[in-house]
Amino acid sequence: DPRGLYTCEIDGKRKSLQVHYRMCQNCIEVDAPTISGIVIADLVATLFLAVAVYCITGHDRGHTSRASDRQNLIANELYQ
Repeated sequence: DPRGLYTCEIDGKRKSLQVHYRMCQNCIEVDAPTISGIVIADLVATLFLAVAVYCITGHDRGHTSRASDRQNLIANELYQ
């Protein structure tokens, strides 16, 4: 616990310093492995979300081919 009154004496001169220090109760140490773990987890979650969105929206199309759309437009003389 670094709190307290510190004194320094040089050549008969005395200086004192009062230290007030509050330590965090629920803090975590942020070092390189922690940051890299957070970044990797974020990338994996983003990739998983992108694949999920692709799988949900990519296969339920049910549209006809473009060729049939084009044939319908060509056959209609009003739009030619």
